Amino acid sequence: MATKTAAPIASDKHAATAVLQVAERLYAMDPEWVVFFREVLGVDGIVRRTFSEPEALIRFECSPQYARIREMLDSLRARQQDRPAARESQRVVTVRMPRSLHETLKNEAGLLRVSVNTLCISKLMKLLDEQGQRDLTRGDAEIVRGEHAAADRPADSEAGADL
Repeated sequence: MATKTAAPIASDKHAATAVLQVAERLYAMDPEWVVFFREVLGVDGIVRRTFSEPEALIRFECSPQYARIREMLDSLRARQQDRPAARESQRVVTVRMPRSLHETLKNEAGLLRVSVNTLCISKLMKLLDEQGQRDLTRGDAEIVRGEHAAADRPADSEAGADL
């Protein structure tokens, strides 16, 4: 039983190291931050292709390799503040908000010496990342509950085996 658990974790560690190496090679080319995000952490990026199972992705997001990738992304974003991405088209979203919230965002952006746009993108990315982790954790819990439910069900009966 221990070998079943140890094998995926060892495999995940090797995969995490390989993903980090790819990310480091891309980072060394100083791409636009959005290109780095798309190729590494995006929906079709190397992380999601490598860790397609929710449990494996959760383990990866708790790893030092993932933390290093996030540091690289933050570094690229800091270097490229307010510079539009050349390789990806831009979209505009209009958000209606109370004046007091807008003033608060302007103040925070001023203190951080970034634009309101940059601050909002940072907050959205952080929120999406946290939401994704919660969704994956919730999905992981559902998988575990499903395994317990399956364990509680009787073995295939003769009637059930025909279905």
